[in-house]
Amino acid sequence: MENIYHVVSHVEDYKDFVPWCRDSTVHERKDGHVKCKLVIGFPPLVERYISVLTLVPPNLVVSECTQGELFNYMKTVWRFSPGLKGNPQTSIVDFHVAFEFRSALHLHLSSVFFEEVAKKMVGAFEKRCETLYGPSSLTKSRRKQAFRTRTSNTVEARPR
Repeated sequence: MENIYHVVSHVEDYKDFVPWCRDSTVHERKDGHVKCKLVIGFPPLVERYISVLTLVPPNLVVSECTQGELFNYMKTVWRFSPGLKGNPQTSIVDFHVAFEFRSALHLHLSSVFFEEVAKKMVGAFEKRCETLYGPSSLTKSRRKQAFRTRTSNTVEARPR
C-alpha cells in the first residue's frame, strides 16, 4: 500500500511516466501539502495548470486544480487500503475524478475517451510501481484482485 501511495504522491515524477504529462514541477512542499505545476496534452492541445495536493500517508492523496485555463474545477481523490489478506504487497485503489471543463470541445473529447484515458492513466501508475518495486509474484488473475481499482467520474462543461 505504501508503494502505490508513494508513486501517486510524488507528482514531480509524473512527467516520467504519466501519459500526456509533459512536465510536472513542485513549487512548494509543506507538511501534508504539495503545490505543483502540470503541463498536459499533446500538440496542438497542451494545457498548464496549478494543483494543490493534500497528502495523508499512506491512505489518501487529493489533488485540486487551483489555476488554469482548462478547468473551472478539477479534483482527484486516490484512496488506498490493504489488498489481499496476508499479502502486504497488495492494495485496493479507489480513484475518483470530478471536473468541469471551460470548453464544450474538451467536454466532448472527454466523454468520448474518458474510460480509455482512465484505464491508461491507472495502468501507468501500476506499471510505475512495478518498475520501482519489482514485478509482482502474483499471477495475472490474482494481481487483478490484489490491485483492484475503482474508477468513477463526474464531468460537466460550461462553454466559454
